Amino acid sequence: MIEDRHYRMPRVLKDEDDFNPSNASAGATFQDIAALRFSRRAALKGLLATSALTAVGSALAPLNKAAAATVDSSLKFAEIPHGYDEKLHVAEGYEAQILLRWGDKVAADAPDFAPGKLTADAQAKQFGYNCDFIAYMPLPAGSTNSEHGLLFVNHEYTNPHMMFPGFADAKAAVEGTTAESTAIELAAHGASVVEIRKEGGAWQAVDGSRYNRRITLNTEMEITGPAAGHDRLKTSADPSGRKVLGMINNCGGGWTPWGTILTAEENFHQYFGGDPAGSAEADNYKRYGMKGEPSYPWGKFVDRFDVTKELNEANRFGWIVEINPYDPAQRPAKRTALGRLKHEAATTVVNPDGRLVVYTGDDERFEYVYRYVSNGRFDPAAGLANAALLDDGTLFVAKFTADGGVEWLPLVHGQGALTEANGFKSQADILIETRRAADLLGATKMDRPEDVETDPKNGKVYIVLTKNDKRKPDQVDPMNARADNKWGHIIELTPPDGDHAAARFAWDMFLQAGDPRDAAHGAVYGGQVTESGWFANPDNVAFDPKGRMWIATDGFPDHGVHDGVWAADTDGTGRAVTRHFLGVPRGAELCGPAFTPDGTTLFVSVQHPGEEEESNFDTPTTRWPDFADGMPPRPSVVAIVKTGGGEIGS
Repeated sequence: MIEDRHYRMPRVLKDEDDFNPSNASAGATFQDIAALRFSRRAALKGLLATSALTAVGSALAPLNKAAAATVDSSLKFAEIPHGYDEKLHVAEGYEAQILLRWGDKVAADAPDFAPGKLTADAQAKQFGYNCDFIAYMPLPAGSTNSEHGLLFVNHEYTNPHMMFPGFADAKAAVEGTTAESTAIELAAHGASVVEIRKEGGAWQAVDGSRYNRRITLNTEMEITGPAAGHDRLKTSADPSGRKVLGMINNCGGGWTPWGTILTAEENFHQYFGGDPAGSAEADNYKRYGMKGEPSYPWGKFVDRFDVTKELNEANRFGWIVEINPYDPAQRPAKRTALGRLKHEAATTVVNPDGRLVVYTGDDERFEYVYRYVSNGRFDPAAGLANAALLDDGTLFVAKFTADGGVEWLPLVHGQGALTEANGFKSQADILIETRRAADLLGATKMDRPEDVETDPKNGKVYIVLTKNDKRKPDQVDPMNARADNKWGHIIELTPPDGDHAAARFAWDMFLQAGDPRDAAHGAVYGGQVTESGWFANPDNVAFDPKGRMWIATDGFPDHGVHDGVWAADTDGTGRAVTRHFLGVPRGAELCGPAFTPDGTTLFVSVQHPGEEEESNFDTPTTRWPDFADGMPPRPSVVAIVKTGGGEIGS
């Protein structure tokens, strides 16, 4: 995921609050809110295993190794210390295997990586830049094989000052953008599908596999669902409004029970130049942050990225994209029924009644959490025909209540404020302007909703909120309980009787990140954590086969510590007591954690290593993972395995 950290490329040049209305929620102190939250736990059975006194006390108690050691956690690895250097660190007894690096061969005819001599044709055949979401898809399809499968990996964005020589910093690289570098960056976005195999305890890519392929910003995709063919999706290149080239800024994702990938387009706004003011899409584009100040000046060279030349092109991005990793011939599809926003996730659940449910977050300060429920029911015998479930259903947005409830508000044309009087002529308009529709329904503004995942063991839903340092004291609420929230938190939802399509859920706080030694942080864990066990800025989470949560962070360097992976039980005495498992090289964030079905391998993406204020291609602050002269730092997928074999974390 991306944001405006000082050492990041200024991809988000905007003030993210310019187009977010103020939240008028009444203010409260952290202690007032904590008392409210934890006093409810007896009524909300099973939401938290710890007592009110333990939970509130842990926010203020000093860290104590001996006390922490008494927690009966199922996680048995020895924690690594907080740190910040040029290397990757993992818990003792584990190995970090570099599996796929930027520029590595994907297509059978891909050339060798040649840093400083990139071409668009080569990059379109090589592993793309800034790997993010990972999905491990077993081979054969439908099996649980944990030693042979496909990796699907998103390539979220590019850092041209780290890709090309001769630029002192990100600003200089943007100013030096050319038609040639634009073509290379288009090819570096998208996704990779790579066949991998574990042999002798080591993972490796299968060269020349028929499955291996790149998906780029030039890959033709179809548009499906209620917005397909709408006038607002038509362009000069596509008068049908049903075809689009590529996907952009793909961050999180998920997979379907019929074996396809759902990949989420996130911060699409920053790629479109030309000022939309005065156009028919002015208000729509303003709501998504488009102000004629793109972070990528591609519109100078490619007309479709200039809204003054191709007004509707930006409406064709911001969707969930379905991709079949097992069939390179099948065109990807943008599923418009799931809404247009800055998606961070696309997590699927087959409801007890057979309907498909998809959870997603809109990753920006004061944005919302969504759920999609299909009208039809999943049929295991129907195979890929189940994809029709993604085109026919209802999108909902979450409204949280202080009494511990979550109301799912339907985004349906003609209901409530979603009428032609408010500018929505059809369901397509609602889906194209999902944010504005959610505004009108009074959805709850959250502290940057990132990942939304379900625990396969307890059936609960977890919302990861990275931070919101723009929230003021008079804008706090029980769900976002801290003003100037620099640390982030994780909320737990409980569907009644496991019904993910229910109109109302229960919610509670799983944890509030930060340093519990500093009362000003308002940190709350399930018990005492060690000096290395506390963390900040949760981003993505994954669950291992035992239902334990593995938390990837993005932004901890702002607090002087590397990003990485922390893990915790979700039940028992170790619930929400986080332990530090992995730390990434300086300047990097940790993305896309994914387990093999048997839990013996954890795949992670190390994104933008060396992305710091003083760092560039020529003089990076780390040369991870190659550490070779002349070789820039390379975003990479890493396979974590236990030395000698065995389940991760146990």
